[in-house]
Amino acid sequence: MATEKKATKAAPKAAKKTTAKKATVKKAAAKAAVELNATNVGYRAGDVYQTLAAENKALTPAEIAKAAKISAEEVYLGIGWLFKEGKIKDEDNKVTLA
Repeated sequence: MATEKKATKAAPKAAKKTTAKKATVKKAAAKAAVELNATNVGYRAGDVYQTLAAENKALTPAEIAKAAKISAEEVYLGIGWLFKEGKIKDEDNKVTLA
């Protein structure tokens, strides 16, 4: 007995319209870790010193950070180093070269 296979064509399915969903990406607050070693702290002290020398006036730590393009934490590291060496002084809650 011979069996015949019937060729059946599947009816074309209607194209579904899909809307692309935008994936929501949550941006985590990227907080850069400051590497604590003598080399890095020395570089930040140099950044702070050069900024104060270029401005030739007393600056707040925030102003130093903005001018030197470094973080506030890095400014404080540099200030600590420079205070210890006696290269800077406090002047009305601002930092200036000694």
